Amino acid sequence: MSTTTTRDATRPAPAKVSKTKPRRGVRGTTFNFWLFTGPFLIGLLIFVYIPILWSAWLSFYEARYTVTPDKFVGFDNYEYMLTNGDFVGSLGTFTVFAAIVVPITWALSLGLALMVHRLRFMKAFFRSVFFLPTAVSFVAASLIWKMSIFSGVRFGLMNTVLGWFGIENVAWLADPNPPWYWLVIVTLRLWLQAGFYMILFLAALQNIPPSLYEAAAIDGAKPGWQTFWYITLPQLRATSTAVILLLLVAAYQAFDEFFNLITKTTWGRPPLVELYYTALGESQDYGAGSAGAMILTALICTVTLLQGRIMGFGRGDENK
Repeated sequence: MSTTTTRDATRPAPAKVSKTKPRRGVRGTTFNFWLFTGPFLIGLLIFVYIPILWSAWLSFYEARYTVTPDKFVGFDNYEYMLTNGDFVGSLGTFTVFAAIVVPITWALSLGLALMVHRLRFMKAFFRSVFFLPTAVSFVAASLIWKMSIFSGVRFGLMNTVLGWFGIENVAWLADPNPPWYWLVIVTLRLWLQAGFYMILFLAALQNIPPSLYEAAAIDGAKPGWQTFWYITLPQLRATSTAVILLLLVAAYQAFDEFFNLITKTTWGRPPLVELYYTALGESQDYGAGSAGAMILTALICTVTLLQGRIMGFGRGDENK
């Protein structure tokens, strides 16, 4: 009994736990949060949200050569843009353009991801090579395509290749040949975008558990098309939905390459180029341009929401 009492007396007393809460002031995590996100949020507010609200307000006013109008016209600007043949034609043309370029880009980027994923050597090299074009600006790539690859003269790369087979020079970007123009713009888009979406698919492929392929092999699934169709593609459903959404938005927001390739023509203009000439052209009709921007925004939201609903974007695993 005395031995136990002596041991208890010599045992050090437990340290007292401080009940004071950690500071979250200037030196706390709250300050660090606002320090890093504050500049981004301020820029987002100034350069994104305020211009969107200002454009929505201008769309209901007659605003020519000014961004501070005082004459309210209601939905007249919307009626004008919806009856403008050039603007409505650009919306229809680029709906078809999106329906063509989106599946092609999706298939190419997925094919590149599958190829790089199966490589056993130099995987990092090929991944970097395919991703590198995404660092090139659309303006620089457009000038390369226009002045070097698809130049209308016989020294252009494509005309040189065609000359080897006895085919005459093709005026790729001339007015009488709009179908050739689509070949130029589609190849440019594929070169610039496929590498970025390849990285997204590659990340998704690396997250697929190998046990699924082992179970499929035990069940008798043949490697190749059966494994891809029943294992790989269903596992890429969420990534495919996100990629298609991004491609749809990018197709309707095309501007740089079209503005540099077809500056003096009216066919094949995307909606943003039409809005640019409406708001910043000779008339400088900011009200009509803002109304067109709201119409384009509504169209993009409708198409993306419809596509997301078809592919089940945002649904839980239990509803798949």
